Amino acid sequence: MDDPGPGLRTVHQLRALTVELDLLAASFAQRHGLHPTDLRALIALLDAARAEVPATPGLLGRELGINSAGTTAVLDRLERLGHVRRARDPHDRRRVLLEVTERAVALGQGFFGPLIGEAVALVDGLSAVERAAVEGFLSTMREIVARHADGPHRPAG
Repeated sequence: MDDPGPGLRTVHQLRALTVELDLLAASFAQRHGLHPTDLRALIALLDAARAEVPATPGLLGRELGINSAGTTAVLDRLERLGHVRRARDPHDRRRVLLEVTERAVALGQGFFGPLIGEAVALVDGLSAVERAAVEGFLSTMREIVARHADGPHRPAG
């Protein structure tokens, strides 16, 4: 069989990695009584906190690509499980802010922490040039995927 070439080999490695990460996330979700959308919601809320962006139900709905009723259902489940808190914005009492609880953070760190630690060590061991190449590749791949996610093959929803 002919060698597929470095580009196709890399794409196959990337696909295999995404499958493994999806399986790991599904295992975490199942162990903790979460729907895959619940896990995506927690990640989106943690990302907003890291970026110091106020997390609101509207922001979460946009991040997940779901309507307000679906967002409310996700938040109700996460709140019932003790993973999310809703609080009134102290500057605008009409607005609800969302926060991931310490319990949920600890749960995620307990499961994903060792993986993240090894990944950080791997990246920290790269030269500045290698890190820049990896970060550039991943950033560009995200742009490519986002462009295709908006294409005609995207399921209606």
